[in-house]
Order: sequence, then C-alpha cells, then structure tokens
Amino acid sequence: MATKKYSHPETVVDADWLQEHLDDPTIRIIESNEDVLLYDTGHIPGAVHIDWRRDLQDPVIRDYIGPRSFAELCEYTGIGPETTCVFYGDKANWWACYALWTFRLFGHERVKVLNGGRDKWIKDHRPMTRQKPHYPHARYPIPERRDELIRAFYDDALAFSQAGKPLVDVRSPGEFRGEITHMPEYPQEGVLRGGHIPGAHGIPWTTAANDDGTFKSAEELHKIYTRELGLKPNDEIIVYCRIGERSSHTWFVLTYLLGFKKVRNYDGSWTEWGNRVRAPIERCP
Repeated sequence: MATKKYSHPETVVDADWLQEHLDDPTIRIIESNEDVLLYDTGHIPGAVHIDWRRDLQDPVIRDYIGPRSFAELCEYTGIGPETTCVFYGDKANWWACYALWTFRLFGHERVKVLNGGRDKWIKDHRPMTRQKPHYPHARYPIPERRDELIRAFYDDALAFSQAGKPLVDVRSPGEFRGEITHMPEYPQEGVLRGGHIPGAHGIPWTTAANDDGTFKSAEELHKIYTRELGLKPNDEIIVYCRIGERSSHTWFVLTYLLGFKKVRNYDGSWTEWGNRVRAPIERCP
C-alpha cells in the first residue's frame, strides 16, 4: 500500500480496515463536517458526531473550549485517554483534520484519519445508518492544553515573517493574491483586507489531496513540499488559512505523512491577520 511510505502510516486507515473495526471497543469513530447537518442524514455505524463549532469552540471568547470541557466531551462520547479516535468527514476530511488537531491540542495521542473521508465511504457503497450510538460514559482526566507545541499565534507568525522562516498559506490562489477575501463560492465573513502574510508561500491545501479526497502518495507529497517548496525536515513551520481549518489538513500532512516535527497551526489565520490594525500585508501584482 502507498500509505506504508508515509512517515506515520498508522495514522491513515482505509475503508476495509475501518469496516473490520466497526465493533472494536477500543476505537471511537468521529464524524466532523463543515455541514453540521450531514451526520443526521446518515453516518458510519457507531460514529459519534463532533460539531466543530458547538463542541470544540468557546461560545464567547475566540478560542477553544477549556481542558475540563474537553474531558467532559470525551466522557460523554465514551472516549478515554487510551481510546483510538478515527476521524472522518466531508470536504476531503479538512474539518475532520481540524477536529483531530484540536484533540492533539489537548494531548490525545491515539488519532487516525479515514482516507477519503465521508464522500469516498459513501461512493464505495459502505454501510451507513441514521441510528445514533450511545456509549457508557468514560473517564477522562482533565488534560493540559499544549498550545506551545502545535499552535501558533499572531506574534509567532509575525516573528516568522520578519525572520524569513517558513510560512505556508493554504488558501485558494485568489485569497493569497488578495483578489478576494473569502473562499470561492463562500460568503464574505468580515475580513477587511486581502492578501497574505509577507514572505508566506501559497500552497492550497487541496494540493495534497487526490480527486477522490484521499491523500496523495508520500512521493507526490515530498515533491510538493520538500523539492518544490523547499521545506526541510528540521524546519520550524507555521501553516495558516482563514480560521485554521484548511491549514489543519496541511498540518496533518506535514506532521504525520511527511514527518516534519515542528509544524504549528495558526488558527487565528487570515480572519485575525486581515482585520488587525497595522498588520503587514503583502499582495501579488
């Protein structure tokens, strides 16, 4: 299998593997989508739904839920610290990777992604159900949040820009050039300025995915990120997009598929940068 050439092949599973493990009590399947209504229309048997906004975001402050709330979320969905969480969702798993990144933010180690996500599972005529599972409450000790390890903030991104360190902008080319301030075919969400962080490389997150939503091979990914972009295994790297969701996909690719050890996701991303007074902005001519 092509996945064996990834740096951490155990973090990507195919549909055959997951179908064989649907009743495995050590595994919890987690669906997380951009369209939060999709889960109710049908989901993988046994999968729980985690709404990226309702379940993972603080309802008032622009931040994630606290450690206690995260522990309660896991307990409610039957997830313990030793549970292996398999994430999947729509849009080639970009929101699934966002949920996975948030779990890693709280130190949950056992994480995997279903290659191809929800769309490929359905296309391959795999089993679906509308029945919502109910699991016994688990025990999850209140964790420590590890912001400094995989999360970047405005000051970090600014320092990278000024020092010429690798910044990877994974938005669409139009957003990167400053021609638009939102994803094509999406509404404008309040960003006042378009462009990119000075010195950032523009590599859309979709570059890492095949047409069916699966990850490209290790060889193809190395060509994109190491040979063409020039990233080195020991580089400190910050990735960003609009709110950190698309860049979570690239963070997963760089961290788990290519083995880069110092990748952080700037989840404030362009929503913060493009609205911040006096934040430096670069535009393509």
